[in-house]
Amino acid sequence: MKKLPYGISNYEELITENYYYVDKTKYIEQLENISEKRIVFLRPRKFGKTLFTSTLEYYYDIKTSDKFDKLFRETYIGKNPTNLKNSYHILRFNFSGIDTTNEENTIKGFKSKIMASIERFINRYNIDFYINKEDEAENILYNLFIAFNTQKNGEKIYVIIDEYDHFANELLGFSPEHFNNLVSQNGKVRKWYEVLKEASESVVDRIFITGVAPITLDSLTSGFNIGKDLTRDREFNEMLGFTKEELIKLMDDQGVLKEQQEEIFPIMKENYDGYKFSFKAKEKIYNSNMCLYFLNEYLRFNELPERLMDVNIASDYSKLEKMLNLCQGDNKKQILEETLTDKGFTAKIIEKFNPKIGFSEQEFVSMLFYLGYLTIADEMLNNAVLKIPNNVMRELYAEFFIKIIEEETNLTMSLDDYNTVIQEVALKGEINKLVELTHKYLNRLSNRDYERFDEKYVKLIFFCIAMNMSLYSVKSEPEYQRKYPDIMMIPRETGKGYQAVIVEFKYLKAGEKDMLEEKQKEAKEQIEKYAKLEEIKTLENLHKYTIVAINDELYVEKID
Repeated sequence: MKKLPYGISNYEELITENYYYVDKTKYIEQLENISEKRIVFLRPRKFGKTLFTSTLEYYYDIKTSDKFDKLFRETYIGKNPTNLKNSYHILRFNFSGIDTTNEENTIKGFKSKIMASIERFINRYNIDFYINKEDEAENILYNLFIAFNTQKNGEKIYVIIDEYDHFANELLGFSPEHFNNLVSQNGKVRKWYEVLKEASESVVDRIFITGVAPITLDSLTSGFNIGKDLTRDREFNEMLGFTKEELIKLMDDQGVLKEQQEEIFPIMKENYDGYKFSFKAKEKIYNSNMCLYFLNEYLRFNELPERLMDVNIASDYSKLEKMLNLCQGDNKKQILEETLTDKGFTAKIIEKFNPKIGFSEQEFVSMLFYLGYLTIADEMLNNAVLKIPNNVMRELYAEFFIKIIEEETNLTMSLDDYNTVIQEVALKGEINKLVELTHKYLNRLSNRDYERFDEKYVKLIFFCIAMNMSLYSVKSEPEYQRKYPDIMMIPRETGKGYQAVIVEFKYLKAGEKDMLEEKQKEAKEQIEKYAKLEEIKTLENLHKYTIVAINDELYVEKID
């Protein structure tokens, strides 16, 4: 049995140290078969981009020809090698980890990354080149290409750029002015890409650029307008991430029995699946790193992970809040509300962002797509219908939404509050504390917010608090035989005696309190019908509640 490759992003290490490799090498052949040689390919965080660029490096590097059989013999490309294997000098850059606290530090970090990559390049390929540390980054690159052309006449370079947008995204999040200075006509980053573009007419034969968002593409377009963006190309939809078939093969290799797979596969699908990057794509994709985290925890302890999202991944996604803040005020809040209620958005996905123009709703929604917070659910008149891909992303939305509400209400829930909620629900099937916390938020919100209060808005706050309960799969209006109960709280693990909860919400305007009993009766009739549905009536320890909201007052009734 091979080792699980969680956290491994170096291809040689993965192969030589007996880690399992989900074979993506057929895409090397497919990339060569298209006419474009300069590729841009974007995917959300933690989708295996760095491992894929490492795979490209080891496949094309002239210095690894003696290792080719060892590294690739079990892969598709090893059995079907192309004419270009081991034929390039690889110049690889990774722009993650740059200090973006100010413009000066960003430029310094950008230059430092470039010099480190060039130093590795000249040492690996024995190129006589002096790196003048006092020179500008674009001049260093320019002089390198001249030296290479002189000393390696007729040989070619393959440039690989990983995390091309990492520092730019962070900088844009808190300092758009500094970002614009870097990518403006005379900006250092733009000039550097102009040099790379020029070299593509001589010593640089191929370029592969990957990152998360196309924020810098429009800004760099006159400096680097030769890249083919394959992000939404249907042929490459499954190039990164895991397909269902790949995930099953991985679990088989790891000795996960079929009965175990039947238990955990629905959980993985609900939380890590759902990504689709092209209208014409044949299937949806699982987030590979999240799947590996889950299986790593499951195989170690033979039980479900306590938290379904790795803290490292959650931390990585949380850094992107600065990007979400580009859309300010009620517009951002309304988008979050509509997204969390699964209403979704129909919009044209923006392929290049221009921060100078600003972020309208369309740009903001497109950004959520690139970051992995939304995915293509359908197509309508050449526009994308975008919705949350899975439950883990919904949990992140819920956390972000509650954070916004806490800022508005100056109210923060403590860890003790959450622990009390979990204990009450899981052990007793009681929702008193959950309702109490919801009421506190409602009570603190301004009268202006009540102007657009309705049943869904009240339910949304309740839902977002419940989403923080890791023991539960919390669903808003799930479909059961074309019926849609408002909230379902289902324990992730069976056999532990945890209680299940179903809640039906109703809403009355101020002054309509005399209709309370009528609304409660209506909600009770609905919830009793739901409880008779096949998928719901089989739930053990099910507790039924109705909640009628009148402004910030919540009237709760437990149905026996």
